[in-house]
Amino acid sequence: MSKEVTLDLDRIVSVYVKIRDKKAELAQKFAEEEQVLKDKMARLDAVLLEHCKANGVESVRTESGTFYRSTRSKYWTSDWESMNKFILDHSVPELLEKRIHQGNMKQFLEDNPDLLPMGLNCDSEYTITVRRKK
Repeated sequence: MSKEVTLDLDRIVSVYVKIRDKKAELAQKFAEEEQVLKDKMARLDAVLLEHCKANGVESVRTESGTFYRSTRSKYWTSDWESMNKFILDHSVPELLEKRIHQGNMKQFLEDNPDLLPMGLNCDSEYTITVRRKK
């Protein structure tokens, strides 16, 4: 490799690191500013929820817009073994999301090169990783 190509590659890596640093700086700044706005909105949500509760209403129309309260439920388990048994016992696989754990599938295929699930697709591509000079 010629010296000129090496210098060009060094410059590319240098610029890459600078861009990545700037991107991280902007992302951090955005995250901080976004959190301030989320906190303000949460305080306003609390006021509007309290208004609905105090007045026994589910929605209110104003000149600026309409707000309404609804119930959002989140489900999780602290016992995956029991949950898995429940799902199998009741034949309800739809209770799970349809996605493959990427790391576990990669490891399974490495450990079992002769086993390939029907319908499995794989998309591989080369990527570049740049490390900062220490």
